[in-house]
Formats: sequence, C-alpha cells, structure tokens
Amino acid sequence: MKTLRFGTFLAPNIMPVYRAIADAVTETLAIRTELVVETSYDNCRNDVNDVCFVCSLPYVMFERQGIQPAIPVAAPVLQGVRYENRPIYFSDVIVNANSDIYRFDDLRGRSWAFNEPLSHSGYGVTRHHLVTLGETSGFFGEAVEAGFHETAIEMVRDGLVDGSAIDSQVLAVAIRDIPGLANSIRIIDTLGPSTIQPIAISKRIEPELRKAIVDVILKMHLVRGARSALDVGLVDHFVAVAPDSYQDIRRMVDVCEAANFMVLR
Repeated sequence: MKTLRFGTFLAPNIMPVYRAIADAVTETLAIRTELVVETSYDNCRNDVNDVCFVCSLPYVMFERQGIQPAIPVAAPVLQGVRYENRPIYFSDVIVNANSDIYRFDDLRGRSWAFNEPLSHSGYGVTRHHLVTLGETSGFFGEAVEAGFHETAIEMVRDGLVDGSAIDSQVLAVAIRDIPGLANSIRIIDTLGPSTIQPIAISKRIEPELRKAIVDVILKMHLVRGARSALDVGLVDHFVAVAPDSYQDIRRMVDVCEAANFMVLR
C-alpha cells in the first residue's frame, strides 16, 4: 500500500498531536505515513492529502464552491472545565498587559492581527462578532495578517499591534511553554464557543480503511505514548464528528455574507 499523506494546516505548537496521530496509524494499522506541513490551501482544495488537519472555515468555504474532497471524521475534546467535554474551542481576545484596552469596544480604531483569512478562530469568528455588533464599516484602524496564531501572540506581546483573537488551545499551550508570556498579555474577551477543527479524510480512501483510521484516533487517549503527546497539546480525547457537526460555522458565514461583510476592516 502507498504511504498515507497527512497534511496539517494548523498551528505549529500543536504539532506533537498531529505527529502522534500519524504515528498511531502507522503502529496500529502497519501503514506507512508521512506528515507534511502545508503552506497553501491549494493542496486541500486539490485533494492532495489523504488525511487533513484543517480549520473548519476553509472546509465550509470550499463546500460552498462545490468542492468537498474530504470528510470530517473526528475532532479533539480539549482539557479543561470550559470545554464541557465537548469538541469545542474559543477565540480569546488578547491585548498587551500594559494596554489601556479593557473591553472589545476599546479596540475601535486600533490595530488588529489575525493569523490568516481562512482561519475561523482568528478571522471568521471576529468577522461574525463585528456583524453582530453592527460594526461593518471600519471598526479596526488596521488589520494585519500575521501568518500564524503564534506570530499574532508575539505581535501583541511586543506592542506591534493592539489586539488579536487567538485559538484558545494554541494560546493555552503558548502560555504554558513561553516564559513570561502570561504576564505580558491580558485576555479581555472571549468569542465562541465554536465547533473545533476537524480531522478530515479524503473521499478517495475506501470506507474500511477510513473506519480503521477513525478507530485508531478515537482510542489514542488510552495508549500511553499517544496519551503523552495529547497532553502536550492539551487534548483529552477525540470524538467522532460529521459534516453536519459544523452547522455553527456555516451559520456564521451566512450572517457575514448577508451583511456583505467578508473582509475584516
């Protein structure tokens, strides 16, 4: 059998979790795997990967274009009471610890960093929040693309921008791992919860193998080595999901499209 290609489009600081999934499939199913860090959504759109770690927003946007190369099959349940043992996450709005910004409304006219425009946690949910506030005509003074959540965190910490919305899993890992970060930033608001990013398997993969891969993922938390890797990413366990699990993301996009507000400004 050919090597299964796993592609990640998600945050680098959760890489141990993605690696553990690929390794678990190799060890349990005796299938060779490779993990590729993607830099463009073209490979997602063109169905290059057999298994994808991808944000929910590009999945929904491609679906609207009639492109559905992969099926959401599993998603993480994160550690912590705030996640209610559900496959959800939040977008925590951060500012510099010394900032005079204490509410989201204080960000009017200020600078904002987002990781990239096909990120739900960094872009889509912020866009939706502005629509719900009736702020669709230039709320931010400047909106800057950072590339990654980790970079946006650094920009806020270093005073290069005033605020950003950060995936709560990514932020918690960064606060744990980066000395002094917890004292350098403040969380002033939280957007969400939203259904967390899925693991998606290409429709090219035959149903029997797809089911076997999902079974491996859903049992990973019971395996000692994999359990350690999940802890690094603050993942408790994985649960099964399906396309209809992401109705909340679709509804947010609907609201933004109805308001003709698809670009942060």
